Amino acid sequence: MARLSFDQEAWSRGITTMPLPQDVHRDIEHVLRARLVDLVRAGSDAVVDFSFWSRQMRDEYRELLRPLGVVPETVYLATDRATVLQRIGARAARDGDDFKISTELAAFYFDHFEVPTATEGPLTVIR
Repeated sequence: MARLSFDQEAWSRGITTMPLPQDVHRDIEHVLRARLVDLVRAGSDAVVDFSFWSRQMRDEYRELLRPLGVVPETVYLATDRATVLQRIGARAARDGDDFKISTELAAFYFDHFEVPTATEGPLTVIR
């Protein structure tokens, strides 16, 4: 399956720091949404590897895929705050899967994450 990742796309553009400037974020999202639609139309499987921190964002992608006959599954990696912050702190900024961000920013992201629920559609929770 194809993996669509903000972090990998940013890294491939030579961007090695987070968070992304708003204009870059919008451009990357536009590119990845178009790729997703192309992949789905071609009958390919795809994983959208975004944080999907808000229900609104998850709903927007469901609406994007609905006309294409796709009901996406959300896979939620339920990880406690301490583990998340420890893992972020250990990052070394070696590649697009290893972006270094401040502990404060990581804590902000964690504290504002809206946990997905089964009312949104198919959901797998991995603990």
